[in-house]
Amino acid sequence: MTSSAEMAGARESAARIETDPLGDFPVPIDAYYGIHTARALANFDLLGRPCHPELIRALAQVKLACARTNAELGFLPAEEADAILAACREIVAGRLHEWIRVDALQGGAGTSLNMNLNEVIANRAEELLGGSLGQYRRVHPIHQVNLHQSTNDVFPTALKVAALVALERLEQGIARLQSAFQTQEHACEGIVKMGRTQLQDACPMTVGAAFGAWSEAFARDRWRVFKCRERLRVVNLGGTAIGTGLTAPRDYIFRVTDRLREETRLNLARAENLLDATQNADVYVEVSGILKAHAVNLYKISSDLRLLASGPRAGLGELRLPPVQAGSSIMPGKVNPVICEAVGQAAMTAIGNDAMITQACQSGQLELNAFLPLVANALLESLAVLERACLTLAERCVAGIEVNVEHCRDQVEGSWALVTALVPALGYETASRIAKQAAASNRRVRDLVLEQGLLDAPTLDRLLSPAAMTALGFR
Repeated sequence: MTSSAEMAGARESAARIETDPLGDFPVPIDAYYGIHTARALANFDLLGRPCHPELIRALAQVKLACARTNAELGFLPAEEADAILAACREIVAGRLHEWIRVDALQGGAGTSLNMNLNEVIANRAEELLGGSLGQYRRVHPIHQVNLHQSTNDVFPTALKVAALVALERLEQGIARLQSAFQTQEHACEGIVKMGRTQLQDACPMTVGAAFGAWSEAFARDRWRVFKCRERLRVVNLGGTAIGTGLTAPRDYIFRVTDRLREETRLNLARAENLLDATQNADVYVEVSGILKAHAVNLYKISSDLRLLASGPRAGLGELRLPPVQAGSSIMPGKVNPVICEAVGQAAMTAIGNDAMITQACQSGQLELNAFLPLVANALLESLAVLERACLTLAERCVAGIEVNVEHCRDQVEGSWALVTALVPALGYETASRIAKQAAASNRRVRDLVLEQGLLDAPTLDRLLSPAAMTALGFR
């Protein structure tokens, strides 16, 4: 029996011939794309994967808004416009994506993706009107679908729409992670542990306070992500090739962003200076910098969790991370902090992408940046991987963390750095002497203080209580 994949391959082996200004070129007979896409598939095989699905969906929404505007202004006949809108809505809903195949990295500032969408929309609209693929008798990729548009205004607009949607999801992911840390903060507020600076014993604190500090870092990330969405809501749709709006009617330019706002339900606005919004890509660098800051916090905090869970016998061993999979093919019983390691790699990915975005955005020349496909791929990848990293860390790690309470207490009691908490009561010189004695004799600070009559037991317990460890200063 022939498989569906084999049947599809057999169908695609037959070709129709389409023509463009460069001449004739074969296109698979049943393909919803056309000659421009076929050439792009032959030219660009760099990453070996298509553009991000959220970018495809956003570009379909842009095309939908453009078609609506053109129909309202009488530039598209009603029947053809309805077919175009129906095709666009299918792509927005996730259908026909298998025909949008151009590589995520492409020359031409995104022209190949724009034409891939134009061709798929045109062919599907033609089909809905009773025509055949590749005929373009009633709906043409350029004359109707791309009417009053340029790659240079629709591609960056689609990128901003896609990024805004992804930023909202990332904000929700960060909120979930922040909540997981806050839950642990409250659960562990009465557990004293040793705080460390430069990996050396410093002074006592509570486990809850540690979780609270991590939670606060993610609260900042959440706020930054929320605020940076403002940077992306200004689009250059209607600016056509370089931002002057050449070949587009004035009524269209002033109306099309309103229609896109309705389709996306995003608070979009047309740029006051369309030339600036077409050629300058600094907003992507700014947003990527926010993502890099979040990635830095993700990496640092996931690294802290790994370190505090190290051992479990021969390391710090203060925390027990949830065991999610066996850790070794040769060492029986070993369980590794794989969630934290994976999250760290996600953070590295976003940090590396930030460097690429910076280089791509600075490489724009005069009235256009030709490297926006790289920006789109890197930015949307960072947004997606960071969102998944937040949810993974929250659900597969933080929510199930347990504290080795006895071990934490023993570490505090056994460290001569405990004496730092007694400085207000003993004075620095006396506390230093006790610390040296504890280090030299391998005895506990508590025992030496009581033995020498420096403090009584109730006072010592009060100074070393969880409440004292988290109080702002002393009374």
